[in-house]
Amino acid sequence: MTLKTVVIGFLGTQLDSGRGAGRWEKWRPTVSLVQHEDTQVHRLELLYTLPHQALADQLKQDIETASPDTEVRLVPLEMADPWDFGEVYGVLYDWVKQYPFQPEQERYWTHITTGTHVAQICMFLLTEARHIPGVLLQTSPPRKQRAGSPGSYALIDLDLSRYDTLAQRFEQAQRDALDFLKSGIATRNPHFNALIEEIERVALRSKAPILLTGPTGAGKSHLARRMFELKKSRHQVAGDFVEVNCATLQGEGAASTLFGHKKGAFTGAVSDRAGLLRTAHGGVLFLDEIGELGLDEQAMLLKAVEEKRFYPMGSDREVSSDFQLIAGTNRDLRLDVREWRFREDLYARINLWSYTLPGLAQRPEDIEPNVDHLVTRCAAELGRAVRFNAEAKALYLRFAQSPEALWSGNFRDLAASVTRLCTLAVGGRIAAPLVEAELQRLRWLWQMNQADGNPAASETVDLSGVMSAEALDQLDLFDRLQLSAVVQVCRASRTLSEAGRTLFHRSRTQRTVVNDADRLRKYLQKHGLRWDDVSR
Repeated sequence: MTLKTVVIGFLGTQLDSGRGAGRWEKWRPTVSLVQHEDTQVHRLELLYTLPHQALADQLKQDIETASPDTEVRLVPLEMADPWDFGEVYGVLYDWVKQYPFQPEQERYWTHITTGTHVAQICMFLLTEARHIPGVLLQTSPPRKQRAGSPGSYALIDLDLSRYDTLAQRFEQAQRDALDFLKSGIATRNPHFNALIEEIERVALRSKAPILLTGPTGAGKSHLARRMFELKKSRHQVAGDFVEVNCATLQGEGAASTLFGHKKGAFTGAVSDRAGLLRTAHGGVLFLDEIGELGLDEQAMLLKAVEEKRFYPMGSDREVSSDFQLIAGTNRDLRLDVREWRFREDLYARINLWSYTLPGLAQRPEDIEPNVDHLVTRCAAELGRAVRFNAEAKALYLRFAQSPEALWSGNFRDLAASVTRLCTLAVGGRIAAPLVEAELQRLRWLWQMNQADGNPAASETVDLSGVMSAEALDQLDLFDRLQLSAVVQVCRASRTLSEAGRTLFHRSRTQRTVVNDADRLRKYLQKHGLRWDDVSR
């Protein structure tokens, strides 16, 4: 079935005007729509404002003369100010929403050559959002003015998926953004890469608070700053990146540092202070270790995030600041909420976008590209070439990717280790003896952590706290010792998945489908236990 062509466009108060016979020698955009011999316009929805009723009537008559088969519908619109974007868009949106579109029978062309620039923009937006289910139509006058010449026209389809070149550019822009967030490090961990891909989308599309959780040194602060720099490169923020570690804020100084104060608000307040929330206006505020904030500061922060307004200490006048909040913590705020250490309403407000950054030990496949990145960076800082020899690099990576390497300080430990190697490298070559010495240093640094983190080296867990005496009596000594070790790991882990990865570190590499959390869940269920029972 051949679809009928319907054009929707504004009357051009200047370009479409003209009286007397001479008007037919002039190029008029709306009239030209029906003057193309190879194109038939079945219906024209001609939009206009009431002061131009006479011109609309004249134009309708001229179009019907030029093309008797074209139906012209005059659509009067009431607008007090045709240059007011809000008013114009609202009027057009209301008209479009009640229009009986029939895409299965008609095709729609949105004419954007005529009308004010505001009207043209609104028509573009309505078509791009598919409120008008069609394409854009742009008409142009003939290069050499000839009487009765219709000029030319072009159709613009806003379905970007049809434009391979544009699609490739968008894909490249996303790849560049992902690479930027990862500092150019070609990470190989699929979970981490998927995490960064979602964070990239959220960072560029949302102004809502973002919560980054993970162990100390996992890169929360670094990622927050990269997110800010990415937003700034896309002109989404105009202010600064303001970072504060909430663990360093104590007493009255906490509220003063964040929210500011008036002179004389407390002893020592000898002058007014703006506070970091106002410093972050128009930018990003990163509150690291947000779980360390006191309950009073949490209440003030909630109001500032929700209303963009707050009271400085000692002031009876509100101030405003519009910033995006990124929060970081190495604590499980769910437990803090349960134990009344963190406000439930603030947690709900900052938990819309929540991401847990895995520790370095949970990303063994990413250690090598991070080592390569750090060596390159250290070499640039030292001003000389530095590199591993093959034997030394294999030795370092074998240890770094093994369960023996705790990486309790995560990337801080790795960065410090690589810095020592690069600094001590003789002639810029990191050789096996130097690596051996560094591994001994790391083992010494982690000696206490190793004892804490190894269930076999620790005291057994008292299972009476998680199981009934009757259930314990049914366990063999072997099962009791094994379950105790498992519970010890669970209590040292933040999530079920993290505990599963620790417990099944070796066997997981031999499976085609890896689901550590499910394996651990089934083991606990065998003993009548759940994660909540053993993670407290």
